[in-house]
Amino acid sequence: MRVPPQAIPAETLQNLIEEFVTRDGTDYGEREISLSERVTQVERLLAQGEMAIWFDEATETVSLLTRRQMQEAGLLD
Repeated sequence: MRVPPQAIPAETLQNLIEEFVTRDGTDYGEREISLSERVTQVERLLAQGEMAIWFDEATETVSLLTRRQMQEAGLLD
């Protein structure tokens, strides 16, 4: 189930985004990008609809998915 960012309390959303951008495997290339820059990038992608918050009812987990990931998983119409 897709969850609109505005449905999540601001502090919880901030924590979710920070956890996402600091995960192993989220290397942003040759140039080091600050945490605040990475958070801003994800916030922008969420606002543009290029990324979404997805709640999996079966596992009761929340994930941030790119539009491409959602398409590949058949989550978009």
